[in-house]
Amino acid sequence: MAWRSCFPLLLVLFAGSPAFAQDGPHGPPWANVEIASSHTLRFGDAVLQVDFATGPLDLPTETVLDHIHKAASAVVAYYGRYPVARARMLVVPVADRGGIFNGTTWPHHGDFQAFTRIHIGQHATAADLAEDWMTTHEQVHYAFPSLDDDQHWMEEGQATYVEPIARVMTGELEARQVWHDMMRDMQKGEPQAGDEGVNHTHTWGRTYWGGALFCLMADIQIRRETQNRKGLQDALRAVVAEGGTIEHDWPLPQALAIGDRATGTHVLTQMYADWKDKPVQVDLPKLWEELGVRWTAAGGIEFVSTAPLANIREAITGPPLQAKHTAAR
Repeated sequence: MAWRSCFPLLLVLFAGSPAFAQDGPHGPPWANVEIASSHTLRFGDAVLQVDFATGPLDLPTETVLDHIHKAASAVVAYYGRYPVARARMLVVPVADRGGIFNGTTWPHHGDFQAFTRIHIGQHATAADLAEDWMTTHEQVHYAFPSLDDDQHWMEEGQATYVEPIARVMTGELEARQVWHDMMRDMQKGEPQAGDEGVNHTHTWGRTYWGGALFCLMADIQIRRETQNRKGLQDALRAVVAEGGTIEHDWPLPQALAIGDRATGTHVLTQMYADWKDKPVQVDLPKLWEELGVRWTAAGGIEFVSTAPLANIREAITGPPLQAKHTAAR
């Protein structure tokens, strides 16, 4: 993929606005941008350069930097390292707006293996930062190779799945919130009428949540086959260790084979063979029951510790871990 975006529909909606323009007659997204300030975050030997474009922001720069640091720390916690040696993030303020939106990531930008552009509204608040998942999601993209267009679902799906789990590991999210959101949203990834498998059905739901559902089912199956000693995290860490990061173009089977070797299973390769060319329906009500997650009358969720897969659910979103690398500025 040439670029990866959290919300492709927004790109269409705002296509007429220069603030949201993609590559075009004015050059790549980092061209012709006036930089107000530049900052460096270090994670071990890795560098994340954070540049703020000129524009008004109610929030102090330091507050936004702290938020980006938290997002990067979650990625480090999940993968055990920052995925690439050098990355750049461009923060673009947008006047008279609130919130954080329209994050997009590209491979290859000068000396940087990855480049992310993210927009933040002039009137964004600390509460907006606390609710933001996009800054983490975009950096998870650094930790997987660039794939053919037919496998865009895996690029977006693994970022959708990993992001909240990584944030649990640093204590930014609670496991209960993650499972609540999975129960609410995973159904969006189920095949609909006319589905021809994940490689051939490029709807928003199948791309983001179909890919996330693939990752969830793979995580569970790997843990079942290894008596919960290994999980998808081990597979994805192995892909990064073998050089499978965003700046490299790989066929998906290559990455999945590395993940399978790391877990001592054939789960990823077999699931891909099953899912790529035909619809695979997941019995989600049964899955939540087996994992020990159920809705309460008040609309929240509760855990059932005696459920048959409760130990797997607990392992997927275990207690927070201390990240091994601390960022310096």
